[in-house]
This record gives sequence, C-alpha cells and structure tokens, in this order.
Amino acid sequence: MAEPAQSKFNETPRIAVGRDGVLDIAARLFREQGYGPVSLRKIAESAGIKAGSIYYHFGSKDEIVVAVLDAGIQVVHESVRQAVSDLPAGTGAEATLRAAIGAHLRALLDVSDYTSANVRIFGQVPQSVKDANLPTRRAYEAEWDTLLSRLQQDGALKRDVDIRRLRLMLIGALNATLDWFDPDRGSAEALSRTYADVFLNGILERQDN
Repeated sequence: MAEPAQSKFNETPRIAVGRDGVLDIAARLFREQGYGPVSLRKIAESAGIKAGSIYYHFGSKDEIVVAVLDAGIQVVHESVRQAVSDLPAGTGAEATLRAAIGAHLRALLDVSDYTSANVRIFGQVPQSVKDANLPTRRAYEAEWDTLLSRLQQDGALKRDVDIRRLRLMLIGALNATLDWFDPDRGSAEALSRTYADVFLNGILERQDN
C-alpha cells in the first residue's frame, strides 16, 4: 500500500539563503538603487526566497539597513586599522597617513558592496536608523581622531589644526569618490596617491620671495 503523500502544509519551510546571504543581496541592491526603492519583497525576490522567509533573520527592512551600514563601516575601519598597525615601528607621519588614506579608498572602491551602500544611503535613511548606526560610525571616527591626534602630539601636524574638522574633511572627500570614480580610468591605489599628495603637500607651488 502506498504511503500517503505528505501535506505541503506540514513541510518545514526551506530558506535558500542564510542571514549573511540576505545581507549580501541587500547591500548590493542598496548600492545600486538607494534606500527608498528597495523593499523586503525586492530583497526576497533577488534572494530567490519568499518575503516571509526574511523574518527568520530580520524583523524589518530597517533592521537590515542597520546591519548593512554597520558592516560597511566595519570593513573600512578594519582595513585602516590593519594598514596602520602593519607599518614598521617608527614609520613617519606621511607614510602613516598615506597608508590610512589608501586603505580607506581601497575598502570603499574595490572591496565591498557594503561600504559603497553605506555611503550612498546614509543620508536617505530614517533618523532612527542613523541613531542605531551611530556607535559603529563613532568608533571609526575615533580611530582617525586618535591617529591624527597622535601625529599632532608628535609634532608632525600643525598645532593649530582642528583634528575633528580635518577628519570630517578628509573622510568626506574620500567618500565622495564613489560618485565619480571610474576604475577604467585609473585604480583606487593611484587615486589614493593623488589624494594623499593634495592633503599632505597642498596644491600651490611655493613662490620664492
């Protein structure tokens, strides 16, 4: 006698991708389309799962957004931290700053959808999402503030340089490259050298009096 067919209503739901897979897809969609157009349904369709399956991992779209924003900053933060910590003892201020600038740009432009999505959508998300992302963002800002303050205390930076304003200007300029960077016209490494030259050496030729 044949066994009765199992009712589909008794089957355990099967999820095609896990939490990390959902985040990977969401980060790509946010990078490509921005915050508003990307819905839970669109993320689910791109993942090949039902929209309800996402709730196994996340309670809302904004919970996904916070995770993407946090991961994007953490990728850049770890890249910069590692690049600076790998430098030999006694490395000068210029080489240190060049390493940090290069690591930020490489992580931003070459490494991850998360970093690109972070820069693109941060200004579009609700304040509650920004507030939830703030500790991760502050931690990365503190990494730069500590580095710049140390160089200033060592006499490598001018005493009258405002560290916070310098950090805002530097990171803002680096992040803005996402709007126009074209990998077919140059590498992130070459761009980092150009930016470092401008920040460290200025743009005006010195004139003899």
